Amino acid sequence: MNKVTLAELKAVPAFEGVPDDQLQWLLDNGETEEIEVGGRVFEKGQALDKTYILIEGRIRILSDQNGKLREITVIQPGTVTGYLPFSRGVKTPGYSECIQPCRALFIPKEKIKEGIKLNYELTEAMVHAMTSRVRDFTSLQQQNEKMFALGKLSAGLAHELNNPASAITRGASALQCQVQNLPELFKDVAAIDMLPEKIDSINNLLIKKTTDAERPVLSMMQRADNEDELTDWLLDHNIKDLDIAENFVEFGFGTADLEHLNSCTPSPKLDVVLAWMNNYLLQEKMVADIRDASHRISELVSSVKTFTHMDRDTDKQMLDIHAGIRNTLTMLNYKLRKANIEVKEDFDTTLPQVKALAGELNQVWTNLVDNAIDALDGQAGGVLEVRTQKDGKFVCVYIHDNGPGIPAEIQSQIFDPFFTTKEMGKGTGLGLDVVTRIIRQHNGTVKVKSEPGNTEFTVCFPINDN
Repeated sequence: MNKVTLAELKAVPAFEGVPDDQLQWLLDNGETEEIEVGGRVFEKGQALDKTYILIEGRIRILSDQNGKLREITVIQPGTVTGYLPFSRGVKTPGYSECIQPCRALFIPKEKIKEGIKLNYELTEAMVHAMTSRVRDFTSLQQQNEKMFALGKLSAGLAHELNNPASAITRGASALQCQVQNLPELFKDVAAIDMLPEKIDSINNLLIKKTTDAERPVLSMMQRADNEDELTDWLLDHNIKDLDIAENFVEFGFGTADLEHLNSCTPSPKLDVVLAWMNNYLLQEKMVADIRDASHRISELVSSVKTFTHMDRDTDKQMLDIHAGIRNTLTMLNYKLRKANIEVKEDFDTTLPQVKALAGELNQVWTNLVDNAIDALDGQAGGVLEVRTQKDGKFVCVYIHDNGPGIPAEIQSQIFDPFFTTKEMGKGTGLGLDVVTRIIRQHNGTVKVKSEPGNTEFTVCFPINDN
């Protein structure tokens, strides 16, 4: 076995500036171990009773997530880890596995505690290693949580944007086809000998039908009856294109309107006028569809900007909490529809504005609503209810679902960092920890009560931010 040497310890970045005699102390009180590929340095829940300095090889750290192991990070050569001075860690949080042949120096915890009294520079270096480990690990997990959240939102947003974008593409292609028909239709209409007042009468009727904002909404049965009635009229007047009946009914035309058109048009040319009008109505309909789809995209982009609080001050501002909640529901609308979840809103619109960070609160609503969606996924009759009310000097938001509930034995753990009951790849266990930190930042509280069929998170924070 190749024992760890003083030169190798001096090459460890964390030990830069540590005197040689203190590094020699590590060698004198530690043991070199070699571990083959696939070997474990520690198991989950094992007592954190050694400091180890990895000289060669790489070790990956694994977390148990619902019976599956997920890689958290990979320890590189030159890393000082395990038990470190003043660390509050008692047990190892996960598993380890060597992915290359490893060689490391192990020092018992008792020896390290003795060394703290003897080796100031060494202790200082190891404390720095501990703080760096905490910082890097927390940063990594927070980044993972952000990526999970981004993935959840982007998937739904992509679907929401795809529908109106596809509608615009289809509408534009169909509109192009209708426009290409215009020259031929114009030629046929221009050949009709009509009095100017008759032309004006037809034109006025067309304008009235396409600009009528109070066009009645027909049931499917009413629409079918009206189409049959128009089709019969067209047949009686020898009009070959019976398909126009559907479009004319949509714009509110009845048999009385067709009789008026017939009275204004020389009888052999009624089919020409109707074909030209149908083309115009189809174009009007396609333009309206394109406009509605574009408006939907604009609404989504606006929701994204509001949700992420882009182009806004990073300081707390007076805001209406309902706007953020509604934007969150918009962002998660695809997941809600996909899971067939009914959403109920019971908002107290008399609530005063609160001083808060809008983007931060949106993270709270997103985590809580998304957790409820996951709990209701696959359940028939899923209901998500979001309710707001004033409670003394506090504004309270209640997010309730009728899912399976949170087992009583883990309810005290759900706000702990890295605790999760979700499957691999569906969460990092930082969602509710983020919620807790943000609500504390707003001097508020978050609580949960849960039983099968009745889970409710209550978020309360002061109106005056104190």
